[in-house]
Parts: sequence; structure tokens; C-alpha cells
Amino acid sequence: MMTLSVDPATDRLLSTYVGKTNLCYNRLFTSRSRTRIAMPAISLKRNIMTLYSSANCPLSHRVRMVFAEKHIPYEKVEATEEQVAEDLGELNPYASLPTLIDRELVIFNSQIIMTYLDERYPHPPLMPVDPVSKAQLRMLLYRIETEWYGVLDDLKGEDEKKADKARKSLLEGLITIAPALEDTPYPFLMSETFTLIDCTVAPLLWRLPSYGISLPRQARAVEEYAERLFARECFQESLTDEERELR
Repeated sequence: MMTLSVDPATDRLLSTYVGKTNLCYNRLFTSRSRTRIAMPAISLKRNIMTLYSSANCPLSHRVRMVFAEKHIPYEKVEATEEQVAEDLGELNPYASLPTLIDRELVIFNSQIIMTYLDERYPHPPLMPVDPVSKAQLRMLLYRIETEWYGVLDDLKGEDEKKADKARKSLLEGLITIAPALEDTPYPFLMSETFTLIDCTVAPLLWRLPSYGISLPRQARAVEEYAERLFARECFQESLTDEERELR
């Protein structure tokens, strides 16, 4: 049996943190004046999860795809970061979207939310079972988030030089995966089954026209991969009205 040894100073820090966290919950769920959207209290009564989601954001979009793929019931609240800051500021210090509330659990990182949903609702699985394959997909997920999602702020920013550089970087990355999609019998990226990788890539591929990116001929395999993803029921269900207007 594994035991965890905590020094007195750390124990006091943890106790203080837990106390403040409980206070935050009490303030949020008992104060009507602070609640604009008021969905967390409703979710507690209905015993259903609540997702604060942006109407047009690839991070929120990929989480919605996981919900749809697994047919998980939930309340969706389309919100802005300003609303999150006001309504959930004490629970989400980053005031970021998406934010998931599941009873007394608050998660505010899209990758952590996806992993949580996949582990809590294991069917259908969106990650391999064996450690080696799981580690490989996690490394790929890390690279996609770092190299592709990491340039989106510059791509959508007002600095044209940074935007052009980000656009070129994302396009080169997509071209790079084309051979991997051509030289495999798998219909998905690095897998014969649909995974969290596909949930992460699909929102980016859908937004390419709005980013001013056109896939060249040598990335035809990427285009075909995108069409397979877009045709999935979970993708169509995950789209908001605003996202449908992107194409």
C-alpha cells in the first residue's frame, strides 16, 4: 500500500487551500446577486454536468465533440470569458473557456476536461488501453497543442507579420502529417479508432478557411481525413450556429 508523507507546512497550505475552495463554492451557489447565468446551481439540482463553452473556439469545440461522441448528457452555456470571470472567477482563476462543472468539481483546461470525460465515461474509449500507444498519442496531442494551437493567438491577432508567420507554421504542420495519413490503412490519425487526437484536430481543420489557409495538393490526404471527421455524427452535433457559418 502506498502512503504519502506530507510535512506540516504543506499540510497547513493544503488545509488553507481546501478551506478557501469550499468558501468559493458556498459563495457561488448561495449568492444570487453574483450569478448571471445561474447554471451551476441548476446542474446540481438536476445531477447533470454544465459546460461553459465559447460559441466559436476550437478548445470548446473539441470538448463538445467528446460529449457528443460519448452521448453524455450535459447543460451547455454559451458564454464569454468576461461572463466566466464574473460568475466563476473564484473557481476558475484564469477566467477561461471551456469550464466544466460536475457537481462540486470544476475543471478549466480543455485537455483535462476531455481526459476526465473519457475516463469517467469509458465507452466508447477515446484513448488506447496499452501504455505505449497511449503515451504515443499523448505526445502527439502535446505537439498539436504546442505547435498548432499555440500559434492561434498570433494568427487571429492584429499583427500581420505574426499572423502570416503563424499561418505558415500551421500549414507546414498540416502538410507534415499528410504522409502519415497516406501510408496507413487507418481512417484516423495514428489510430484505427476515433480518439482525442481527432477531436483536437477536427476543430482546426474546420476553421482553416476562416484562418485564410488552403491545403495544397500534397496535403490531399489531410483534406480527405478532414472530410471523414466532418461527416461524423459527433462533429455535426458539436457545431454551434456560429461555427456552421465558418464554411
